[in-house]
Amino acid sequence: MSAPAAGAAAAILDFDDILAQIGEFGRFQRRNYLLICLPVLFAAANSLSYVFTAGSPTYRCFVPGCDSPEEPDYGADWVSVAVPGSWSKRGHFTPATCDRFVPNGSNPESEPWSPWSLDRCSADNFTADTERCGQFVYGSPERTIVQQWGLHCQENLWKLAFVGTMHFAGLVVGTALSGYLADRYGRKHVFLICIVFMALTGVAQALAWDYSSFLVFALLNAVGTSGVYPLAFIIGVEMVGPRKREMSSIVLNYFYAVGEALLGLSVFLPDWRQLQLVLSLPPLICVAYFWLVPESVRWLLARNRREQAGAIIRRAAKVNRRDISVELMASFKQQELDAETAVEDEAEGGVLAERKDDKIWVAIKQVAGCPTLMGRYAILLLIWAVNAIVYYGLSLNATSLSGNKYLNFALVCLVEIPGYSLAWLFLRRLGRRLALSGSLLLCSITCVASGFVTLGANWLVVTLFLIGKLGITSSFAVIYTFTAEMMPTVIRSGGVGVMSTFARFGAMLAPFVPLLASYYEPLPLLLFGALSLVAGLLSLLLPETFNRKLPDTVSTTKPSIILVKSLINLSIFCRWKRP
Repeated sequence: MSAPAAGAAAAILDFDDILAQIGEFGRFQRRNYLLICLPVLFAAANSLSYVFTAGSPTYRCFVPGCDSPEEPDYGADWVSVAVPGSWSKRGHFTPATCDRFVPNGSNPESEPWSPWSLDRCSADNFTADTERCGQFVYGSPERTIVQQWGLHCQENLWKLAFVGTMHFAGLVVGTALSGYLADRYGRKHVFLICIVFMALTGVAQALAWDYSSFLVFALLNAVGTSGVYPLAFIIGVEMVGPRKREMSSIVLNYFYAVGEALLGLSVFLPDWRQLQLVLSLPPLICVAYFWLVPESVRWLLARNRREQAGAIIRRAAKVNRRDISVELMASFKQQELDAETAVEDEAEGGVLAERKDDKIWVAIKQVAGCPTLMGRYAILLLIWAVNAIVYYGLSLNATSLSGNKYLNFALVCLVEIPGYSLAWLFLRRLGRRLALSGSLLLCSITCVASGFVTLGANWLVVTLFLIGKLGITSSFAVIYTFTAEMMPTVIRSGGVGVMSTFARFGAMLAPFVPLLASYYEPLPLLLFGALSLVAGLLSLLLPETFNRKLPDTVSTTKPSIILVKSLINLSIFCRWKRP
């Protein structure tokens, strides 16, 4: 088969043209889209479950003689005279966690002391000296790994934080690995493996017998969890037409936000083992997806599996009650024969292995050989990292929102839904490039403003904080769509996986940014604003992909003239040869 003939045939089988006939988002796509969204709920919850399973509960020292052994009261009136602590401006006392005042005439060796009458639990009965304690009173029925394995006090805080470090390490490994495997072995199979692996390791995490085993299973759980959302996103984008892509990506984020917010219901599951089991067992039902969810047609076409692709297209047309033209179905048969002939010719020429087994690496080499594309993807990497740092950094700073921590957590997660809605509106009205830049600049302005009013009215700080979180959430939603549309099909999953992996490294820096407040209180928010500003301006150098056909090969990825002139200053575009 000649190169011109191959190119003509490929044009016949452009999947966007096929979707125009069978429906861009018909009943077939809607059903499968809902199915791939359901596991995202549990992936989102599992990705943040360590916030509660490895969280530090509210506790203070047990005071013998004052606290009742059966029903101790964390907030008893006498606590401030028996336990050191701090007073807020509103007169609220926060007791120290692991220290208590030494009673007059007491001997630590003689614990437990005999009970005192309540009038003896006064300042006169305690000295100014403090001592460490080994028994605690808790402010809520919440039970985490702190009580399970005795991880109390300042010296054990690093162990709780290290759970988060292991989680992000698992995300880095899992995101890159799942993306590469999905490009090579198919979206559906790797998607299902990630779901089942997430469920099984989550159950193992709930059954952990010590801190070390909990860490190992937390790492493995993150490896599985990290592949669920990106692959659901890729499958969703690849099954719909150009006009429905932004909808498929944004609605998926709604499910993710709701999944995160569901963790707020852990107030009804105060025991960490119960919570982890509730999050891990239901996804096992998704094993049935092996028979319910089809493989990505775009991936099948990119791998020259046209017979399987044709069968799925015919089924979609039947479910959507649409007719397929005779010419289209004839092209499937003709290209299948042409592909077999091409395979025989390549086998004779000794290039079959390179064309079939190394197709992904060939595409990567083509990208690496073009400075324009390398510059474009470098900008994307930077924007992904900034998104992760600011997004997680603002989440860590959400502690300024006072009140019930479960309700606050749910609200901070649910505020992402307006952010995703804003992204959807921006994507439809402004296109990808301006939507990304506008979201980042909105976050930049509100973060800087919030930094300068840190000492002002609390409601104003909270309002600006929520608007900033809304802006960076919108940016995160847009960057997924923008990146997927900029990548050729053959490396789309791997490309999005690499970007997401790089973002995880940025997320690892986020916990350290709030420490800058010890030098200058507004500095963290000002840093978030500066990073968002730089990323927002750089995003204007990227090419627009709105209502454009998804590139299937590197050769169909058009260079950006703006990027060439403004960033790389090349006078000659990259040239590629058709396969």
